[in-house]
Amino acid sequence: MFRVLLFSICLPFLSISQQSSGKSWTSIGLKGSINKKIDWAGSFTARIGGSNDQIYFPQVSLKYKVTKWFRPSADYRAIFSLNKYGNYSFTNRLNLNAEFKYVLNRFSLSARLRYQYSFDRLISSSNYDSEYDQAIRWKPEISYDINNSFISPVINIELFYNPTNGSLGQRFTKYRVFIGVDLEFDSPHELSIGYMLDQKINLPNPSRKHILSINYAYNLSYKKKKKK
Repeated sequence: MFRVLLFSICLPFLSISQQSSGKSWTSIGLKGSINKKIDWAGSFTARIGGSNDQIYFPQVSLKYKVTKWFRPSADYRAIFSLNKYGNYSFTNRLNLNAEFKYVLNRFSLSARLRYQYSFDRLISSSNYDSEYDQAIRWKPEISYDINNSFISPVINIELFYNPTNGSLGQRFTKYRVFIGVDLEFDSPHELSIGYMLDQKINLPNPSRKHILSINYAYNLSYKKKKKK
């Protein structure tokens, strides 16, 4: 199984028929806490490439703290996507997440398992898109808190799996690699900047996207850290 997955990831880099494009993903959000166990968040994201490659979506989320290392959450996302005819199509999406986190000295290790489901969207085996349709996603991540620095390097990889039946079903369809930094200002402002490689696999005419990612959020529940 591991060899098959590794081959699937490496194969697209050997292909000369790739469709490659550049995009920018920017997000602005607001977050806070209802109580010690429940957190909420709201955000608006713009994903822009070419003139006919634009996606906008507001999202609201609730997260429940079961333990320090396990926090399930749910997201609702309303997606507006510009098509080739110059019109925006609308899709609803629901994400169910299981997040795990472990801190080891200055390293932070985490993983997210996500099931996503889109409704009021008609699909077939020939136009399946892991970004909009039913998918299972696994995202491990590692970050490092540099001593006496507001910069924390972050790297993660996310695998997309299509669980549906059909000619393109029950297979890995995409992976996404992110390399960037979290900027910690010891304030309510949270900022993340990085580069993302979005690569489709095991699909006809696989595409590759090079993405500049910028995410900002204001934390209403922020409490200033006490200096030791």
